[in-house]
Amino acid sequence: MEYRKIKDEDKVRDSDVESVAVAVNNTVSDGETKVDSHRTQVQWKRKSMVTFALTILTSSQAILIVWSKRAGKYEYSVTTANFMVETLKCAISLVALGRIWNKEGVTDDNRLTTTLDEVIVYPIPAALYLVKNLLQYYIFAYVDAPGYQILKNFNIISTGVLYRIILKKRLSEIQWAAFILLTAGCTTAQLNSNSDHVLQTPFQGWVMAIAMALLSGFAGVYTEAIIKKRPSRNINVQNFWLYVFGMGFNAVAILVQDFDAVMNKGFFHGYSFITVLMIFNHALSGIAVSMVMKYADNIVKVYSTSVAMLLTAVVSVFLFGFHLSLAFFLGTIVVSVAIYLHSAGKMQR
Repeated sequence: MEYRKIKDEDKVRDSDVESVAVAVNNTVSDGETKVDSHRTQVQWKRKSMVTFALTILTSSQAILIVWSKRAGKYEYSVTTANFMVETLKCAISLVALGRIWNKEGVTDDNRLTTTLDEVIVYPIPAALYLVKNLLQYYIFAYVDAPGYQILKNFNIISTGVLYRIILKKRLSEIQWAAFILLTAGCTTAQLNSNSDHVLQTPFQGWVMAIAMALLSGFAGVYTEAIIKKRPSRNINVQNFWLYVFGMGFNAVAILVQDFDAVMNKGFFHGYSFITVLMIFNHALSGIAVSMVMKYADNIVKVYSTSVAMLLTAVVSVFLFGFHLSLAFFLGTIVVSVAIYLHSAGKMQR
């Protein structure tokens, strides 16, 4: 009897231990699930915020460039404006780093000192962005703000192709179909029924648009590869080195292109309140793009800028008397469908 009683007590004790173990495992599992869920929500909010900011900033970018003109000309030097954009982005990155250092201290992931192997890759995208940004000003001699946003969608095609070549990322058949549809939409939006010319944008404008798309696509994909090569590296450190080289290349551009004008008239000659707004817009757009590349990808970037096309067209109606033609309206719809198809194709991969 005593033996059986002791044995029964051991069974009860073992059962209690198992119950406690199961409860602890369930608690740990629930805790991990909650942590993962919270992390996912934070990441989603971060992606949504930077994508929304990029869309708003990009939609006003073309408008501010056109608005900064006087009698159809830039009274300021576009090379000095680009230099100020890179300087402002560099300053914003340093301020953000200073706040992180005060809060978390200096670590291997947020210190500015680095190796030559890490820094040597930044001059390539910096040089590409220089040429692309200069073309961005000169293309407005041939297109208006809404037309610029339409042609800018060719970035999606170049980005998709370079994504496949450089990052070895496979795109679905739906996404490739979306690229073709996007090209058709951009072309449709440029059709001109009130002139002998079939397209509103002349040949020079198309050449610049295609060159910008290739430069922007390659620079964007290359920059994303650099940024994501070391995921733990603080984005502000990576931005700092990219923008330092950007400042250097733009300083060379000033010396080559506008040295006499800057020496005779001054560095800030022709600047207006709109010019300053444009510089801040470009700087914040650049920061937003880098954030999208860090926490999302280039596809999100180019499609957020495509949505900006719609906002630019609507605002241009009120500011510049832009007329929404049937061709532009239909082209916009086709581009929007292409955006949706590409997003759906991405989710199905």
